[in-house]
Amino acid sequence: MSFPLIAEVVPGSAADTAGLLPGDEIVAIDGEIPTDVIRWQVLVDEADPILSLQRGGLELEIEVQKGAGEPLGAQVEASIFDRVRTCDNHCEFCFIYQLPKGMRRSLYLKDDDYRLSFLYGNFTTLTRFTEADLERVVSERLSPLYVSIHSTNPDLRSRMLKNPRGGYSLRWLRALLDFDIEIHGQIVVCPGINDGQELDDTLLGVLDQFPELQSVAVVPLGVSDYSTEAAMRPHTKNEARSVLEIVDLWQQRYIKTLGHRLVYAADEYYLLAGEAFPEAETYGDFAMHEDGIGMARAFELEFTAETDSTIGTRSGFFQWVDGAPPEGYRSIRSPQGSNRAGELQSNPNRVPNEINLLGIKPRRDAPIGILTGEYGAQVLTPLIADLDRSDVRIIEVKNQFFGGNIKVTGLMAGGDVKTVLGLEPEGHRYLLPDVCLNNGKFLDGVSVEELPKHVEIVPTNGADLRLALDGRKTNEASGVGL
Repeated sequence: MSFPLIAEVVPGSAADTAGLLPGDEIVAIDGEIPTDVIRWQVLVDEADPILSLQRGGLELEIEVQKGAGEPLGAQVEASIFDRVRTCDNHCEFCFIYQLPKGMRRSLYLKDDDYRLSFLYGNFTTLTRFTEADLERVVSERLSPLYVSIHSTNPDLRSRMLKNPRGGYSLRWLRALLDFDIEIHGQIVVCPGINDGQELDDTLLGVLDQFPELQSVAVVPLGVSDYSTEAAMRPHTKNEARSVLEIVDLWQQRYIKTLGHRLVYAADEYYLLAGEAFPEAETYGDFAMHEDGIGMARAFELEFTAETDSTIGTRSGFFQWVDGAPPEGYRSIRSPQGSNRAGELQSNPNRVPNEINLLGIKPRRDAPIGILTGEYGAQVLTPLIADLDRSDVRIIEVKNQFFGGNIKVTGLMAGGDVKTVLGLEPEGHRYLLPDVCLNNGKFLDGVSVEELPKHVEIVPTNGADLRLALDGRKTNEASGVGL
């Protein structure tokens, strides 16, 4: 058990006035030991909380004078203070098993923690969910949550998770829905395993057993060169088309029975199948954007200024990765009814808008190269073509680091970017999406300072890319990591 550590105190805030300092270790709040940032926020929202803390070997108590619901004015370093609940499934398609050796340790952590589902949108299989967890989720209204379904066939789900509890853990999904907890579901489709008739049966099972789900994302598995599972392979073009046909069929059925589409296919399927993306209205409020659903259309709306909001500030081109590490790769989500996500957790991923390595910035009217992954290039190419600007190029970065079918921009490796930039001319402007960075580093540990050319870090959304192309200053990088 570790205690929350104060990372930052806002000048002039209640915490500052009370004498709270960065580095203070909070042992308890009003006598309760907070186990995570969710409970932390509940406790510090009370009026005049008393913080028991350790500072330089001293044990102190500080009463913070504030009203109920008023901000404390302090940020903590982590989101889980006790221990992340790790995953005891052994899914063949899990991306963690497909990472090369020698990466930073946190990337190899598999979580199955409902708290991280609430905070970050991580998907949980519920195989380690308990009655106590249900009680807390319901009492604190930790909603929405994100659940990996994969199959509603108990035997198949158990085999896919390689966990006997996988066959009956969806009972917790039913219980959560019974208490009006909003749930988004996900089905990672593995060719020859849970596609075809099994996928059709699963979507029927969703209608029969879990019709209250907010949405169901159907996404393809990722297969890197490091996968050791012989049964795991990427979809063929025809298989991708088959998935789209099944999803389209069930969208029509859900509309007739439930009044809305419910199920959506990841954008990657349309690229694999060579088919056009659905119209933007299909995705409603883009609730599954971070899972690769509707990203292309959202980006287009932002880029062409057809929307005033930036839908894609917390994720990038097709960023979903099943089994992704639990922390440091997404901005923390605000709890329902709150816009103070920054008070829940400090943002360690903030990076400067520009990294100047050579000491000489290119002119604002210099030719522009947009660095992006293979899927990002397919989405950007027609948008840039419509601008009719000969000074803007798409620079596609193939993922040699992972290989396989890993083509998302969020998983671009620094070594691959270095190689590509090393072949590019001096004096050009090179735009790098922030989605591939975490604490100013790529997932392979390469920092932006190691890149051979000056780069401008651009928030991963269409509006900010357009600003950058027009030579105007973008908003501060959104701090989205891996």
